[in-house]
Amino acid sequence: LPDYSYAGYKNGEELIPNQGVVYLATDYGVVANDGIDDSKALINAVDELRAVDGSVILELPAGKIILSDIIYIERSDFILRGAGSGENGTILYFPRPLMYVHDPEPLKELREYLMEFDKRQREEKNNIDLAFSQYAWSGGFIWTQVPGERVKSYLEKYERPVNVLAKVTSGKRGDFTVTVKNNNSLKVGDVIELQLFNKDGEKGKIVEELYKNADVKVGTHHFNFPDLPIVRQQLEIKLIDGNQVTFKSPLTISIDTSYEAQIVEWKHLENVGIEHFSIEFPMTPRIAHHIEQGFNGINLTRLYNSWVKDIVIVNADSGILTEEIANVTIQNITTRGEHYAHYTVAMAGVHNVLAENIIVENSAEHPLSFNTFSTKNVYKNCTIYKKPVLDQHSGANHQNLFDNITVHINELKGDSYPLFAGGGAGYWKPSHGAYSTFWNINIVLESPHLLKDPVLLNGMLDGPHARVIGIHGNTSFLVKYEPLAYIKMTNQSLHDVPSLYDYQLNSRLNYD
Repeated sequence: LPDYSYAGYKNGEELIPNQGVVYLATDYGVVANDGIDDSKALINAVDELRAVDGSVILELPAGKIILSDIIYIERSDFILRGAGSGENGTILYFPRPLMYVHDPEPLKELREYLMEFDKRQREEKNNIDLAFSQYAWSGGFIWTQVPGERVKSYLEKYERPVNVLAKVTSGKRGDFTVTVKNNNSLKVGDVIELQLFNKDGEKGKIVEELYKNADVKVGTHHFNFPDLPIVRQQLEIKLIDGNQVTFKSPLTISIDTSYEAQIVEWKHLENVGIEHFSIEFPMTPRIAHHIEQGFNGINLTRLYNSWVKDIVIVNADSGILTEEIANVTIQNITTRGEHYAHYTVAMAGVHNVLAENIIVENSAEHPLSFNTFSTKNVYKNCTIYKKPVLDQHSGANHQNLFDNITVHINELKGDSYPLFAGGGAGYWKPSHGAYSTFWNINIVLESPHLLKDPVLLNGMLDGPHARVIGIHGNTSFLVKYEPLAYIKMTNQSLHDVPSLYDYQLNSRLNYD
C-alpha cells in the first residue's frame, strides 16, 4: 500500500490555522438581506485587501448576500470567512450562472480548444447535439488563481518555456530523495514541481511503470505529447546535500533517466482559507452532460497548504472544482438540492489533497472523482446518499485512496451494481494506474432482507493493480475489479483500522 498520510494541509502534521487581522465586508458596502447585488462591493473588498501585509480575514455578515460575478482570490495569507453554514449563518446566493458572466480570461485557451476540436455532447436518442460548456469542469464563482499562470495545457500554441531549476536523474517510488545534476537554483523550503515525461512513445518505460505492464489499452494522450509531463508532483524541499535533494513527501513512481525528469518553478498561493458559509443556486433543469451553464461554487487553482471547510452547497452544477493544487484540506462539505450535478467535490490534476467528511445528498454524474493527473489524494469519511459511484476518471491518475466511505444504494441493476465505474475520455484511458486503493467501504442497501444472493459490485474493467480491502455492508457482497486487483477482507468491517489515512498518519507521527 502507498503511504497516503501526506495528504492535506501541512501534510496532516498541523492544525488548520485561525489567525489574521479581521476586516468586515460590511465596511466595504456588503449588506445582507437587502435584495441588492453585492458583487461590486465584495470584489472591491477583496481587491483592496490584496495590498495589506500579513494574514488577512475578510469576514462576511450573517444573512443572504446576492452575487452575480466571479470573486477572484489572488493573494496568500487570506481567509474568506462567513458566519456559519447553518441556520442564521451566511448564504451566498447566485441567481445567474457563469454563462452570463464576461468570459473569464483564464479559460480563453479552453474555449478555443473546445471550438477547434468541436467538442460536443451528442445523444441521438435525446435529440442532443450541443457544444461543450467551458464550465463543465472548470471555473467557479469563488476562484483562487495566480494571475497569468496557466493551470492546464490544451493547445500547443499556448505552451511557454518553464523555469527549469534542476535535472533529475534518479529516485525510487516511496522514497523522499532524488539525485540531481545541479542544485544551484534550489533551496530548502522551496515548493517546486517535479515533472516526468514519456519521450519513448506507446511502449515508453514510464507507461509500463504507471500500469505495471497490465493488459490494458493505453490512450493516445500518453504518447502523443512527449513535451508535456505525464507525472507531476508539487513538493517542498526539506534538505539539500550535494546532488541529493530530499522532499517532505514521497515519490509516486521510480525515476528512470529516460523520463528526462526535472524540477521546475511552481508559482502558487499559500495559506488561503474559504470557510463557514453556504452557497446556493436556484433550481434549474439539467440539459445534458458537459452542457452545464456554470452554477459552479468554488474553483481552486494554484494553491498549497490551504483549505476549504464548513461549506454547504445547494443546486450546483459542480460544488468544488480543483486543478493544480497540493497539500490542501477540503473538509466538512455538504452538497444537496434537486438539481442533477456534474461534480460535487472533484479532484483533477492535484497532489496530496485530503477531502474529508464530504456529504453528498444530491444526485451527481461523478459524486466523488479522481480525475486526470491526480496523485496521492484521499477521500476520507465521506457519505454518498444517491447514485453512488467511486469514480476514477482516467488521465494517468494513480495511487489515490477512497477511505472509510459509506454509500447508499437504492436501486440495483439486476443482482449487481457498478460502484467502481470509471469515466474519462478514451484517449486518456485506462481508468487509473497501479496501487489505487479502496479501504473499508460500507455499502448500505435498501431492503437487503429481500435479497437471496450476494450482490456483485463491479464496473471496473481497466483499473490495474488496485487494492480493494474491506468492502462490506448490510448484506453479502462479491467484488469484481479488473485487471489484477488485490481484493481482501470482503464482507469484513475494518473496525480496528477504520481509516487507512488516520492509521498511516498516526504511525508516521508517532514514529517521527
